[in-house]
Amino acid sequence: MLKRCSCYAFFFVITAFSLMLVTGCAKPPTEEIAAAEKAIEEAKAKEANLYAESAFKSAEESLKKAKDMVAAKTYKEAKQAALDTATLAQQAVSGIEAGKAKMKEEAEKSVLEVQKLLDDLKVDVAAAIKKKLPVPKEEVQAAIGKWEVDFTATKEKLQGGKIHEALNELKAMMDAVKAKKDQIAQLDPAAQAAAAAQAATPAPTKPAAPVPPKPAPAKR
Repeated sequence: MLKRCSCYAFFFVITAFSLMLVTGCAKPPTEEIAAAEKAIEEAKAKEANLYAESAFKSAEESLKKAKDMVAAKTYKEAKQAALDTATLAQQAVSGIEAGKAKMKEEAEKSVLEVQKLLDDLKVDVAAAIKKKLPVPKEEVQAAIGKWEVDFTATKEKLQGGKIHEALNELKAMMDAVKAKKDQIAQLDPAAQAAAAAQAATPAPTKPAAPVPPKPAPAKR
């Protein structure tokens, strides 16, 4: 009996010592976290956050996950998450050129749209003035002049490789010119009447589904 108790005690001591040894050897993945942070910084410096936004965001989320795991002292999982972060950051860098090409194509289409909107606005303003509508002529001409100057600068940014910035400016300009076109259109009484009539017209209702006839009562 004494021998059996001694064996149990010895086993308990060995197990406890092993657990202490493992716990003592486990360390935060400091080097891996630092490498992951560096990979993200380098990816951002190459503008992966602009042109490979989805992949870059995944890398950032992975780094946050790794740091949360370090805080929870799950170091093995934290190390893997940090390694995954570096891989995701590299993938983001690899996607930059494709992202740039896609965004540039969108920006070039936007250039054509903005140019057409400006041309159409000038025609609308001239027509409104000819109809002697109450056009705020100086205000509109000043706005058009500013847009044309900004438009030229934005196209230069696009040609200079500042694609993301240029696209954002083009989108904002497009919205502003459209709003001004709508404002000029509303000066025409005919347009106002048409808009009012359209607003007053009730939306078409769907025809009610036919009610199926009730079955005849069964004969007894």
